[in-house]
Amino acid sequence: MPYDPSAFPPFAVTVDLVVLTVRRHSLCALAVRRGEPPFQGRWALPGGFVRADEDLAQAAARELAEETGLCVHDPVAPTQDNGAHLEQLATYGDPERDPRMRVVSVAHLALAPDLPAPRAGGDASNARWAPVEELLEQGGYGHEGEPVAPLAFDHAQILADGVERARSKIEYSSLATAFCPPEFTVGELRRVYEAVWSVALDPRNFHRKVTGTPGFLVPTGGTTTRQGGRPAQLFRAGGATLLNPPMLRPEV
Repeated sequence: MPYDPSAFPPFAVTVDLVVLTVRRHSLCALAVRRGEPPFQGRWALPGGFVRADEDLAQAAARELAEETGLCVHDPVAPTQDNGAHLEQLATYGDPERDPRMRVVSVAHLALAPDLPAPRAGGDASNARWAPVEELLEQGGYGHEGEPVAPLAFDHAQILADGVERARSKIEYSSLATAFCPPEFTVGELRRVYEAVWSVALDPRNFHRKVTGTPGFLVPTGGTTTRQGGRPAQLFRAGGATLLNPPMLRPEV
């Protein structure tokens, strides 16, 4: 039988972004308040429909640039001050996930150093960085005193999956450095691990592990006093992508 496209129902494809950063020692995600139905007035993850002339990676990079002003970091090129790590997270295709029509979303995870306050764009009426625990909370009140409602669509599940991806990947990869500026101290890197894992780590033990892991960190030869106290040695990310031995998450 010849292929008949009309025999199959049409559906749309979107990209949703789990954009994570560390602000004030907390793991935060970018949330936008929807300005249009469905779920008007509810918080959601940034994202949008894939255009006819772009692939998924291009759509995710475009949405990331529109929502945050970030470009995607090219690992081959020199480190960009405003570059972000971007990777595909998972695909979500529940037939009832969008009340407008059948929509399949390909979620992406984006990580970047401490970012400025966001500006709402597209159909969003507001945008903010919020601690992931607050966005995933079902009920009660948030840090700003407003009632906490579940995220729109299935974005709570997408966010939870993105947070767990980040938590697990910094165990065995150098991904934690994506939360850091191009040059950083061991203390700043430790605070990234503490924020992502929501734990407190022993400073001396952490320093020994990260500086003793081959290819993880490279000394720059410089120091900084931006954290106060005595000058601290500056490092940059090394060439290793996988950590051996891994940085195992403490049992909590």
